[in-house]
Amino acid sequence: MATDWKKFLGEAVKDLGALAEGNPKIMDAINTLNEAGAAHGALDNKTRELIALAVAATTRCDTCISIHAKAAAEAGASRAELLEALGVAVGLNAGAAFVYSAHILSAFDALSK
Repeated sequence: MATDWKKFLGEAVKDLGALAEGNPKIMDAINTLNEAGAAHGALDNKTRELIALAVAATTRCDTCISIHAKAAAEAGASRAELLEALGVAVGLNAGAAFVYSAHILSAFDALSK
């Protein structure tokens, strides 16, 4: 599956713009959340964008991927840094499935009695 990410990003920005225009308070709220997440300034923009891409991988958000891939590249992220961040996302997703599998087994055992 090949995705034209530049076209996808353009369409996503257009669609999000229409949503923001139709209900500006949604955009204001998103901007407030984004600003609050960076309020302390402990992480640089590149690191925040790499984290955003790792989260986008685990939440399967194509629009997030397109927006934050562009922003990460603009912030100076390297392909090697991205691969490492994505490796963390893959490990966490697998770890979460492992942990929740234990919860499911416990629930099944408790509820099947």
